[in-house]
Amino acid sequence: MEGIPRKENTALRHFIEDYWDIFVGVFSIIFAFYLHKIGQGGFATLFAAIGIGSLSLSVAEVAEILSERLQEPYGSLVLTLSAVAVEIVLLYIILLQAFSDPSVIDTVKGGIIAAVIVDMNVLLGLAVFVGGLKFTAQEHNKETSSAYTTILFVTSIALLVPSLLSHGKHSVADIEEASILIAILLMLFYFIILVFQVRTHTHFFKQTARSRIFRLKRKNQENDTEEDDYIFDRFNNFFLIASIFIFIAVIALGAEVFANDGIKLAREYNISAGISGLIIAIVAVAPEIVTAIKAAKNDEIQRVVNIAMGASTVSILLTVPILMALAYASGIRLTLDFSPLEIGALILTIILAWKTTDEGQTNYFEGISHLMFFAAFAIVAIYY
Repeated sequence: MEGIPRKENTALRHFIEDYWDIFVGVFSIIFAFYLHKIGQGGFATLFAAIGIGSLSLSVAEVAEILSERLQEPYGSLVLTLSAVAVEIVLLYIILLQAFSDPSVIDTVKGGIIAAVIVDMNVLLGLAVFVGGLKFTAQEHNKETSSAYTTILFVTSIALLVPSLLSHGKHSVADIEEASILIAILLMLFYFIILVFQVRTHTHFFKQTARSRIFRLKRKNQENDTEEDDYIFDRFNNFFLIASIFIFIAVIALGAEVFANDGIKLAREYNISAGISGLIIAIVAVAPEIVTAIKAAKNDEIQRVVNIAMGASTVSILLTVPILMALAYASGIRLTLDFSPLEIGALILTIILAWKTTDEGQTNYFEGISHLMFFAAFAIVAIYY
């Protein structure tokens, strides 16, 4: 009889572990709408951000289950598309605020670059630092970081083109045309990289663990034969895809509150576009940060490298072209003329990541280096 309460407590704990993100996400977004209606913009923005982050974890988990069934290369494709979808939805809904406040465009452009800055410095830095404290050194496939830093170098140079034109004697039309051409090149480059990664040079990415999942795995169960009752494991592929779309739709509702009240707060407190972009990026990347820290603590630094560099690559190569297409379809002229601070920070971030990962080994000092770089960038962004 004494075992019954213990079994019930175990079942309750497993239920909370599996579904807390869904309940917290939905409740937070509903509460954010209520706060928005009664004029509590600050708290509405906070709860909307919590809801977006929580449901992003749910999207990642469902996509992970689907990817396991489809196998490679389709598994990687599902993970990539599901990960970038949340970022695009968030940035696009914020971009729609440009009809009433054109300065929002600068915030969105800051968010695009900030996503890479946060991935490569906060995510990679924290994970490498935490892993370095637990293990003297951690090893990963150096071919992975070499390939990703090369890709990121090329893409950062491509993004530099419209920015250079904006500082010369070129018209707005010239900059728009150049931005469209660069967006097309980035999309084509992504398809080439996709073939490179999942077809011709898969050995460059060996030891890569599944990177966009936060679900708490039950590694230390009292009974190893206990059946996993996670409901999404029972769904067929069609319902898994439908679940991803439903979660993203709810995230979009939360993003409306986040964008509407968040932009008003930024204007009211005179928050710079750079800091606004960082806040947006941190909300979007938060699930991946937690995932990376857990991986580093389990001595899975290869997984960390793939999360940080893979997410950064996708953030530029897919987010930029798709976001530009959505913007132009909506009648918003989004150009890729980023500020010198954004381009400079992007290039320096890639150089730092290259130096800290090129030997295939990391330690806590390299993690601190990335965190110091991010802190310096944040300070500059405040006053820029």
